[in-house]
Amino acid sequence: MNLLKTLASVGGLTLLSRIVGLARETLMARIFGAGASTDAFFIAFRIPNLLRRLFAEGAFSQAFIPILAKSKTVDGHDATKLLVDRVATVLFWMVSLITVLGVVFISGVMALVASGMAFGTERYAQASLMTQIMFPYIVFMSLAALSAGVLNTWKDFKTPAFTPVLLNLIMVVCALWLAPHFDPPILAMTVGVVVGGVVQLAWQLPALYRIGMLPRISFNVLEALRDAGVRNVLSKMVPATLAVAVAQISLIINTNIATHMQVGAVSWITYADRLMEFPTAILGVALGTILLPSLTRAHSLDDEQEYNDLLRWGLRLTCLLALPASAGLGLMALALTSTLYQGDKFDVRAALMTSQAVSAYAVGLVGLISVKVLAGAYYAKQDIRTPVKIAVFVLVATQGMNLIFVPIFGHAGLALAIGLGACLNAAILAGLLVKRGTLHAGQGWLVFFAKVFIALAVMSAAVYWVNGRIDWVAGAGLANKLKHVSWLLGIIVGAAVVYFATLFAVGFRIRDFKLIAKG
Repeated sequence: MNLLKTLASVGGLTLLSRIVGLARETLMARIFGAGASTDAFFIAFRIPNLLRRLFAEGAFSQAFIPILAKSKTVDGHDATKLLVDRVATVLFWMVSLITVLGVVFISGVMALVASGMAFGTERYAQASLMTQIMFPYIVFMSLAALSAGVLNTWKDFKTPAFTPVLLNLIMVVCALWLAPHFDPPILAMTVGVVVGGVVQLAWQLPALYRIGMLPRISFNVLEALRDAGVRNVLSKMVPATLAVAVAQISLIINTNIATHMQVGAVSWITYADRLMEFPTAILGVALGTILLPSLTRAHSLDDEQEYNDLLRWGLRLTCLLALPASAGLGLMALALTSTLYQGDKFDVRAALMTSQAVSAYAVGLVGLISVKVLAGAYYAKQDIRTPVKIAVFVLVATQGMNLIFVPIFGHAGLALAIGLGACLNAAILAGLLVKRGTLHAGQGWLVFFAKVFIALAVMSAAVYWVNGRIDWVAGAGLANKLKHVSWLLGIIVGAAVVYFATLFAVGFRIRDFKLIAKG
């Protein structure tokens, strides 16, 4: 399997998803703005997203995929199918119970994640209702995550990678045509989230059927729990859940802090976070998705050379692409937020505030992406405890940074602390891998970084010069908006051309990044 080609394929689908997602966010900013109702929606959406990451995409995938890949390699089709059935059974009933409890005890949930919202206010009531509506989303997304893990293990990366496109398309439809029929209009977006979860699961079922891995969910949970493979997944999932939970605790704390700030702070941070999802998903998530099964296979076969080659390839590619993305986001934060979001409901002040958070996030972009690659090196060896310990330390450090940055930078300080925390996380993960002899630097790293930084300096100078000559917040008419879109696209394309042209001029070649994974 050509990993560079696979990454391009998965990254392309992820890019499509993020483009549609950006269209969704742009519509939301223009239709709903950045006020009390959008704050309520983003808080409500954060809760099922938190649980989705705990019980689905994050912790579950990290625990399940290495065990599934080993079963596929060692135990054969029938035993692996039985494992999938029993894991699906336990996952479905466990998440369903959590969903029911969350809907019933909504006041406790709100106290946990949005203590700054006063009970009895309209914003509190809206957030509570939208949270209850969206809670079932985690059931469908948990099963969708299981399906994605199975398909990725069978080297089908394209089918799961396309599913976020469907969610974003459905939410765009809801924003345009369903919102006018709801009061408040943003309530329509909660319907889109739930329907999107159902569609994302349904999209993957035919692919599972073709490989003979369509899960069967049983009512006999106790029998499933007695399965040794299921117990192994659960034993790995508990520390994996803690690892993901630590990162999510930072988000919960930050959300709580933001609810105590001025109205709109939650929305500004969320809109900025959506822009950060472009590079983190296209590169970080895509790399993590394609590397984990290959790393697991290499480890299970004791092929340490391939394991190290895969890891170094992922890290070099991260540096090659994440560094210019970080510089671009930092330099063009206002250009991006104003061009994409500014309108009648999203004024100049909202654009400025959001751009501050984008600039702060950009500082930690390389760390955010590197963690996706480095953590996979531990999960492939079923070492989940080490990332948990590191994550706990980083959580404490991040909140310590909040104490310093929030009084100085306000809401942007929350984003800065998360970004710097991710860089600290990545540095510790990498340092331990080197210390253990798992990651060998190899030859050519200094030359590689020299080439990258030369290209980065040239690109940054060009972007800074052009960007500084455009008034991005001036004018709200269609003509000005089209002009700004043209300028923005032109600068992005031009920056990419300058960056890669400089790289080629100093000796970079694409063949240096070709890597064929075995199996």
